[in-house]
Amino acid sequence: MSRIGRLPIPVPAGVEVDLDGSRLRVSGPLGSLERELNREVSIVREDGVLRVVRPSDAPRHRALHGLTRTLVANMVTGVTTGFTKGLEISGVGYRAQLQGEKLVLALGYSHPVEVTPPTGISFQVDTPTRVSVVGADKELVGQVAAAIRAKRKPEPYKGKGIRYVGEVVLRKAGKTGKVGGGK
Repeated sequence: MSRIGRLPIPVPAGVEVDLDGSRLRVSGPLGSLERELNREVSIVREDGVLRVVRPSDAPRHRALHGLTRTLVANMVTGVTTGFTKGLEISGVGYRAQLQGEKLVLALGYSHPVEVTPPTGISFQVDTPTRVSVVGADKELVGQVAAAIRAKRKPEPYKGKGIRYVGEVVLRKAGKTGKVGGGK
């Protein structure tokens, strides 16, 4: 039995779970999420918890068991507390600011880079060098954060660019002077 898949998913008060065949809809204080789940794995609702049940011990069903449980648990967590992904901007003159809903980044290009958030995502600028991507859908939060990071990836010599909070960028040694006497 999967150690992750067998764990029950508690449904907090204020969260509604609607299961229609393989379509799952979870609604809560932070919004509503909907996902099509694999038909081979079923979800059972028992007094305030959800359980994921697999039909057999086949390797495919065992893999789907833990995956489905994690996806459903992330949906419940997303509509109750939400997810946040932090980004750090480093470099001289590199900064971020909010203009309405849009995030405007100065990243050393000849023009400012504007990022418009998709539905369900918002940006928070704590300082001009720290940005947070906030939303209920964990997958979408990660995709938007990765798209922002891709605007200027951290380079290995000076470390300038956009990186995740806590990300370690391996630094390379720069050029060294000429060694030895040539001509």
